[in-house]
Amino acid sequence: FVCGDRIPSQYTGEGQDLSPPLRWHGAPQVTREFALICDDPDAPCTEPWVHWVIYSLPADTESLPEGIPRDGQLQSPVPAIQGRNSWPDGENVGYLGPMPPCRHGLHHYHFRLYALDAPLNLAPGLDKAQLLEAISEHVLTTAEITGTYERE
Repeated sequence: FVCGDRIPSQYTGEGQDLSPPLRWHGAPQVTREFALICDDPDAPCTEPWVHWVIYSLPADTESLPEGIPRDGQLQSPVPAIQGRNSWPDGENVGYLGPMPPCRHGLHHYHFRLYALDAPLNLAPGLDKAQLLEAISEHVLTTAEITGTYERE
């Protein structure tokens, strides 16, 4: 999807709930690894609803393919570690796509990529707040794409 466009249904809870393919380029040459967080600030809760926390992506990574498995530690299709999303139980590691309440209006899903200046050797299962704390002194730059989704 293009920034600002509707997220295709296969990447939502109403579809196949696959993580979407993402691509980037132009990271600083001193980048040592990447982290990515996807959240929904329009969710009816006090904090943005977290859909995906993935980190320890190698510095030479320029894309994530569709359908990243929901495992805490990945070797394939790309080496990475995944953290906890906002679902209280069940599948709370890895990507779970948009599924806003019916008739709650248009929701915005922010995919933020962080280029980091050091490999951080973080444990699997961090939540958004824990990851942001761990990377706070290491962010070189960020990039973002926002998709939308609404349920009738």
